[in-house]
Amino acid sequence: MPVGNPYHPTDLRHETGPARRASRLAGTGLLTAITLAGPLLWAQPAAAQNQAESQARTSFNIPAGALSSALNRFAAQTGLYLAGAGELTQGKKSNGLTGEYTVHEGLQQLLTGSGIRFQFSGSNTVTLTQATDNAVTLAPVTVNAEGIGESAYGPVEGFTAKRSATGSKTDTPILEIPQSISVITADQVKTTGATTLKEALSYTPGVSATPWGNDSQYDWVYLRGFDAYSPGFYQDGLQLRNSGNWAVWQTENYGIERIEYLRGPSSVLYGQNSAGGLINVVSKRPTQDPIREISAQIGTDNRKQIATDLSGQADDDGKWLYRLTALKRDADLSVGDDLPNDRTYIAPSLTWRPSNDTQLTLLAEYLDMKVASNWSNFPLEGTLLSNPNGDIPASTFWGEPDFSRYNQKQWMIGYLFEHHLNDTWTLRQNARYGEFDTDYQSFYSPRFVTVNAGDPGARENFRLLDRTPFGSDESASQFTLDNQVEAHWRSGRWQHTLLLGLDYQRSDFDVTAYWGGAVDPIDVFNPVYGSPVTLTASPFIDANTVLKQTGFYLQDQIKFDEHWVLALGGRFDRAVIENDDQLTNSNDKQSDEHFSGRAGLVYLVGNGLAPYISYSESFSPTATINPATGNPFDPETGRQYEMGMRYQPPGASSTYSIAAFDLVRQNYVTYDTGFAPRNTGEVTVRGIELEAVAEVLPNTNLKAAYSWTPEADVTDSANPSEIGKRSFNYAEHQFSLWSDYTFGFGLKLGAGARYTGSTYGANEEAPAKIPDYTLIDALIGYQTGPWELAVNARNLTNKEYLSNCNDAECYYGETRSVIGTVNYRW
Repeated sequence: MPVGNPYHPTDLRHETGPARRASRLAGTGLLTAITLAGPLLWAQPAAAQNQAESQARTSFNIPAGALSSALNRFAAQTGLYLAGAGELTQGKKSNGLTGEYTVHEGLQQLLTGSGIRFQFSGSNTVTLTQATDNAVTLAPVTVNAEGIGESAYGPVEGFTAKRSATGSKTDTPILEIPQSISVITADQVKTTGATTLKEALSYTPGVSATPWGNDSQYDWVYLRGFDAYSPGFYQDGLQLRNSGNWAVWQTENYGIERIEYLRGPSSVLYGQNSAGGLINVVSKRPTQDPIREISAQIGTDNRKQIATDLSGQADDDGKWLYRLTALKRDADLSVGDDLPNDRTYIAPSLTWRPSNDTQLTLLAEYLDMKVASNWSNFPLEGTLLSNPNGDIPASTFWGEPDFSRYNQKQWMIGYLFEHHLNDTWTLRQNARYGEFDTDYQSFYSPRFVTVNAGDPGARENFRLLDRTPFGSDESASQFTLDNQVEAHWRSGRWQHTLLLGLDYQRSDFDVTAYWGGAVDPIDVFNPVYGSPVTLTASPFIDANTVLKQTGFYLQDQIKFDEHWVLALGGRFDRAVIENDDQLTNSNDKQSDEHFSGRAGLVYLVGNGLAPYISYSESFSPTATINPATGNPFDPETGRQYEMGMRYQPPGASSTYSIAAFDLVRQNYVTYDTGFAPRNTGEVTVRGIELEAVAEVLPNTNLKAAYSWTPEADVTDSANPSEIGKRSFNYAEHQFSLWSDYTFGFGLKLGAGARYTGSTYGANEEAPAKIPDYTLIDALIGYQTGPWELAVNARNLTNKEYLSNCNDAECYYGETRSVIGTVNYRW
């Protein structure tokens, strides 16, 4: 993902006519370069300024970037004439200006750290001069809840983010993005007690966070009714591609600055992708302001964890910034006894800023997880249906402690580079290389053993579980590269932010997988462990797969008259799949080329309202062979029409949104009754999603989300029996609400509820309706000085519920967890 703060499409440095004449700096042309926040500014306003005007507050939305550009825009909006030597702002940056300010406050904030002072020499004329040693030093301006200089790549104070780069690959106000997007900040992750990515997403509209129950291995989620397991998530704008096998790239919540969910097809910027959207994880990056934190946790399931987050300047000049985030956890799973859930994570990063125009950030991370594999799946009898022995407890583990495991080591290293050629052109290159090795062993297909054939309903026929051993040894390597050129210019009432990109990725997967073997049955109501397990000696998969993608994309964000924002984009991709099957000694290669587009229009009303409409597309290649041609089928595609509205009350740390969408996944492979493949599959998803993120009162956070999805049905298939049925286990109604309040003396209380409606499982295969459920979460915390204490409970009432069922088995959801955290900052 790009670093820094790219220029905003409303830059006025190429303004012509009266607006330019009113905003230019006397004696100079355009002023160049950028600044970062630094020391306090010196200023000496003159008494000549009209008092009424100086106290009037104006709403500004000037992004961080070149100081010259920021001053140009400020002058144009306020009608000021800025006089001074051009060299004063040469090579300097501004943190931008977002919120409501008086003229004095706005100038003071824009000039922070520049060493420039201002003086009113007339009612509308301001003279800029170099500060002297005896200049008056002013304290920083305290502004309203909108904050100062939010970046799409950096931290957000509280729950409300107002900028994002995931939806456009440029640092853009969310209000101007014509597609639904949700941002989960690090503050929200911490406050709600989310320890995994899927838990962090559980208060987000359009997300089913536990479609396969309380599994210990994956952050498996559904996005607008579609599986996000493959092709995988993104980290810092670069894909963590999965191959659809059993090993996947992992993420760590403690190393996350924000999580962004772009809803709906998104191939125009990212290439092959799911129709439901994408999840982009933004890593913590070095900061100029020091961060010193040590965190310790204890909790249920013998959880013990220690972590640290350290950041700041590595030299006096601030050219080198560092950050070190690390975590060590020793814990058990919430099922069984003494089953490991251990993790080691370390993520060093370093930023080098040799000049105000150039920035390079190096990011690295290492993760070692040792987890007992568990799916919490059981036969229908004892979960959804009755069992003469009673209900099967959700805490039951029916694997073998010495066999069941998901052990993975992964590491990644990459960089984010940005260079400003001038006030118009910016170059970026982002790259990453990573590897993982996974040792996965588990059991599948739990089925009751018939002990008494003479009496099919006898109790003894519903106790012993037959189990099928499974094992997979997998490794992967991945290289991703994204080159970007960004340009900003203005012509009359039109402003453009043009983005050209060329990206490439190569992922190499090796998998050797085994299905079947020998193991004794286990009594699911009184499990006794220790049975020897023998995996079959012959693998059913032994293959190397290479996935390649090269894409060229072009996007223009066009702003007209400060109210209309038109986003147009197109992308051409070439995707290659190479498969080397060791079992058949065969090699296959397929290539696909595809064009994807997106168009959207936003109208900025001016009072915080922004209605929009958009169209977007996606595609995803398939390796399935068409028996009629002997070649792979064409890629499956997705398309979405969406219309919605956002509202950001001026001066408030709040944002509200509603979106209605019509989403279709097309041409995916289905199988007829004779198991012959055809790429005629189609699923139509229609719904409405609402989200509110607000500080309704001082010291109060509110997060509410509702998803109504009345249709998520198969509309075409090679198997007629599937048509008309709900495709995935995705409830029609989902609702979540979280709120917390911090008292003046440091006490913090919070509570949340997550509701999921009833379903019949994927393809409506369940023999009975899966009941709806509501989970309750809670928080109590206290902060005093450098100490912060918190106790988080998720599923506070320890409700047992089913998250999914098919025609043979059901999956239990998460059990209760209670975690106490102590943070110390200095």
